[in-house]
Amino acid sequence: MIDLHFTRTNGAADKAIDELLELVGDISHPELVREMILAALKAGQEKNDKGHMKLMNTTLKEMRFTGKMFSPYSHIRKVTVFGSARTEKDEPIYEIAHNFGKKLVESGYMVITGGGPGIMQAANEGAGPEHSFGANIQLPFEQKPNPVLIGNPRLITYKYFFNRKVAFLKEADAVALFPGGFGTLDEAMETLTLLQTGKHDPLPLVLVDEPGGTYWNRWLRFLKEELMSPDYIDDYDFNLFECVDQWTACHTA
Repeated sequence: MIDLHFTRTNGAADKAIDELLELVGDISHPELVREMILAALKAGQEKNDKGHMKLMNTTLKEMRFTGKMFSPYSHIRKVTVFGSARTEKDEPIYEIAHNFGKKLVESGYMVITGGGPGIMQAANEGAGPEHSFGANIQLPFEQKPNPVLIGNPRLITYKYFFNRKVAFLKEADAVALFPGGFGTLDEAMETLTLLQTGKHDPLPLVLVDEPGGTYWNRWLRFLKEELMSPDYIDDYDFNLFECVDQWTACHTA
């Protein structure tokens, strides 16, 4: 057995990998591809259980396809829209999300959503299929892409939430959060954590509610009373986002 290292000290193994890369041809960033091959070989040598190996395998496949799907549109700005899958079409916030998607496209953006119903469907409808991306997720219960994205080449269905989150934020030039459940709040906190810790470049983060809505105002009150008061967060952390009810700033006092 060869004791593999990421440095070029692997003898015949390095030669075999180089020959494979040359045989396949047209490899971008060959040194990075070489390290990915070595990582896979090392994982196999380390006798990881099959579940861990399947996780690594699926993650690499999902991230490869993410790059394939988004790369042709890297020159176009994009906004990721989060929000409830349970919002009905007759609710005011659905119309706001629809109009939001439409206005984004009119301003030269494309729209990324989770690909499901509710707020996600509304934003995709407003943007139109040719300006929409969908990052769907496999769930134990039925989860179908919304009608805008069925058959759309810019739809990907992920097995793992963490890969999906990477796509949402890596590809976004801005993020808009509409009212939603656990998933929406998870995405809100994920985005805020990455911005707060500097693990993501600064980007506009907007919390959108309907006129007179209380969803984000109550959330802001919780942040101020339960997180800022005991110094779990700082006052300047509130500069990481802006809260609006439709297009008017929400009260944050």
